[in-house]
Amino acid sequence: MAQSPLIAPVAATAPRPARPAAIAAWLFAVAALIVLMVVVGGITRLTESGLSITEWKPLTGIVPPLNAEQWQAEFDNYKRIPEYQQLNQGMTLAGFQAIFFWEYLHRLLGRLIGVVFALPLLWFALRRAIPRGYGWRLVALLALGGLQGAIGWWMVASGLVERTDVSHFRLATHLLTALFILAGLVWTALDLRDLARDPAARPARLTGAGVVVGLVLLVQLMFGAFTAGLNAGLVTDEWPLMNGRFLPEGVLRFRSLGGALLNDPYLIHFVHRWWAWVTVAALVVLARLARRAGDRRASVAIHSAFGIQILLGIATVVTGVEIVLATLHQLVGALLVASVAWGAHAVGRRRA
Repeated sequence: MAQSPLIAPVAATAPRPARPAAIAAWLFAVAALIVLMVVVGGITRLTESGLSITEWKPLTGIVPPLNAEQWQAEFDNYKRIPEYQQLNQGMTLAGFQAIFFWEYLHRLLGRLIGVVFALPLLWFALRRAIPRGYGWRLVALLALGGLQGAIGWWMVASGLVERTDVSHFRLATHLLTALFILAGLVWTALDLRDLARDPAARPARLTGAGVVVGLVLLVQLMFGAFTAGLNAGLVTDEWPLMNGRFLPEGVLRFRSLGGALLNDPYLIHFVHRWWAWVTVAALVVLARLARRAGDRRASVAIHSAFGIQILLGIATVVTGVEIVLATLHQLVGALLVASVAWGAHAVGRRRA
């Protein structure tokens, strides 16, 4: 039977169904890339590679040096900054290429994440596959990703004049922004996964417990970033004491406690190692709340992440910040943030 011409246009313009399951899978994939980005960023810092590229070229920077002349030009740019002049005099071109690799890979991953996020977002939007109420969230996450690129250059720029390293405050901002985006991706993906299972599901709410645990973890992450930025992990290779003392010597050289908390490597290391136990207590509470809410896997993920993280933190200190252990410490830190987002989401899930 021939189709009526009056019916065909209606069928052609009918809205396509939302695809929350597909969008959730895509967001989890982007979250995995951000975890990889955090790991590569950690290696870049540990190998002192972050200042090897002295210009920010968001588009043309995707192409690395391709011949000897271009490599020499990049090396000459590096020779103009204090890090080379004060610390790396005599570095060979081969040595420069080694540190250039990690910074280039870090920036390349950032560009890849931008493409992997923006293009599928555009595709889902054109297909009208984004569920109602989620479009603004996805656009906000994309905007934060763009801001993160600018923060990264703002961080690098702090080490190109007068300093031989980047500002630890800017480093902390860069890392914490990445981890905030990671948590936002995981939370949104979990909301969409719930929606795929039950079309009547509502987004989870951030509870008071989730806020408190998040703030406690934020302090620990911030001091971890300060520890990395000031090389404070190298002030001692002992645990639980620091150079034979519980409270490190020399912290009173600062005129104020605030100045010491923000700038003294010994006190920053001290806070990072002992605030960890406050964080553990908060995470245990969150894990129990998540289990009580019916999500045992989130509880197991939180316990596993912080347990491994503590062991890696101690091992990193006593080995004098051995690069593999320090990198694993940063990796598990990112996974811990993802597991906390998962647990807080479980606690805030709305029941029908």
